[in-house]
Amino acid sequence: MRLDDSPIHQELKAHALEIQNKPMREMFRDDSKRFEHFSVQGPHIFLDYSKNLINKSTLKLLKNAAENAQLKKQIQALFSGGAFEGRLLNHTENRSVLHTALRQPLDSCLMLNGQDIMKEVKLCREKMADFLGKIHDGQVLGYTGKPIRTLVSIGIGGSFLGPKVVTEALKPYAQEGYQCHYLANIDGTDFAQILEKIDPETTLFLLQSKSFSTLETLENAKEVKKWLLCHGVNQSQISQHFIAVTANNSAAIEFGIDEAHIFPMWDWVGGRYSLWSAIGLPIAFLLGMKNFDALLGGAHEMDQHFLNTDFDQNLPVIMAFLGVWYQTYLGADSHAILPYDQYLQYFPDHLQQLDMESNGKHVDRDGKNLSYHSGPVIWGGIGCNGQHAYHQLLHQGTRLIPSDFIIPLQSHHDIGNHHKHLFANCLSQSQALMQGKTYEEALAELLSAGTSSQNAELLAPHKVIEGNRPSNTLILDKTTPASVGALIALYEHKVFVQSALWNINAFDQWGVELGKHLSSDLYKALESNDSKYSFDSSTEGLLNKFKHVDDQKF
Repeated sequence: MRLDDSPIHQELKAHALEIQNKPMREMFRDDSKRFEHFSVQGPHIFLDYSKNLINKSTLKLLKNAAENAQLKKQIQALFSGGAFEGRLLNHTENRSVLHTALRQPLDSCLMLNGQDIMKEVKLCREKMADFLGKIHDGQVLGYTGKPIRTLVSIGIGGSFLGPKVVTEALKPYAQEGYQCHYLANIDGTDFAQILEKIDPETTLFLLQSKSFSTLETLENAKEVKKWLLCHGVNQSQISQHFIAVTANNSAAIEFGIDEAHIFPMWDWVGGRYSLWSAIGLPIAFLLGMKNFDALLGGAHEMDQHFLNTDFDQNLPVIMAFLGVWYQTYLGADSHAILPYDQYLQYFPDHLQQLDMESNGKHVDRDGKNLSYHSGPVIWGGIGCNGQHAYHQLLHQGTRLIPSDFIIPLQSHHDIGNHHKHLFANCLSQSQALMQGKTYEEALAELLSAGTSSQNAELLAPHKVIEGNRPSNTLILDKTTPASVGALIALYEHKVFVQSALWNINAFDQWGVELGKHLSSDLYKALESNDSKYSFDSSTEGLLNKFKHVDDQKF
């Protein structure tokens, strides 16, 4: 049953009216154990969600909404690749959803269409380990006989964002003497800047495209091939510098990649969930297979927690409940991700794709328009930097913006009192968002500082901070392969649970296809003056700007 067709929907709306203006200060005053009541320890992650506009009744109602959505059955379908209500979870593309299989123990069994897919996963992992072992032993050589030391991953979307966030998050575990770069954009500047940093003699290029037809990836790959040829690589030596992850082996072979250097990509793995597969080769290249396996292990621990833990102690479920609560019932339209760890600087970027591509939908699983908002706008950035910038809007803006603060207890770099200051800053922001500052407090503060009564009364309204702004605090012991794996899996499952409650398909992305299709015709129009291409006046005018660039005056 759709959420808005259920009596629970009206109950939640009524409850929202009751609680939305109740001061969280009072909630903490009235319940001395609120922190204990609204916090939970999961695999590698502790979640404090006490600074939210909720009480026990809120969670009970949201749990009823989950039962209305048959959430347990949907979770079972997620882990089995099976159907929910007679249809695959990704029914619009007729694909099973089984990225969780990629982090299961390799000796387990998971049947899909009569085949044990874990055998394929194991073979792929063994192939990765064998190939990367040869690289790290200095046995994989470039065209001049020098060992490979640099990997450039050429891919876009999930083939780029997932591996990049992990290799950045786990830099302290990088193997000495190796480096990794990501070429995603079709902007020539990105291409030029990366090639300036690398040595063609010791660089391996990894093409990542399930279809081997992604325009940005193929165009970059063609230019890389030209670049290598210009640096003295013979046509027969090209294959020494390319490997691929794809489901289209024939196209990769036609491009010039040795079949032995092609790694599989399966139909049951969506791009934004693919870092756990051979798409994660950059991770294993830079960190080693042992750390890649530890990353998978941390994610699997979160999978088991999600699959087997009661909803009231289940990290992904609780975070999803809060997301639905704010987006659907309290009018929030965005969500801030605020990591207080430099190594997690790209985590908000990855979550933008994960959440917005999954839940940025306007129709339900039956194709009917939603009567409520679904996925939020995801944004954010590194903690302390944001405090001197956009946190201003979080504290005193007119919008309700729930936030996630993420911080490790331990730093990889114990410099002076840096980490204590960092931790204090993180906690101070969530505290300030919750409690705010009243007019009376602002006035008293000004008067005690010696401000005249007249000026104090003028300034006090500007110093008022309403508070009652919700936030979660997620604490890791340290950014390790296991904790980062658990953190990413946590958000994957949170996004899935939200889609289940909203009754939408989180695994297709038809919204990205229209632009791709239109881009093809626009490129053809730029290449020719054929009048068969006709566009709206704005597009025509902008095309002409490009075609007649020499005539433009700025």
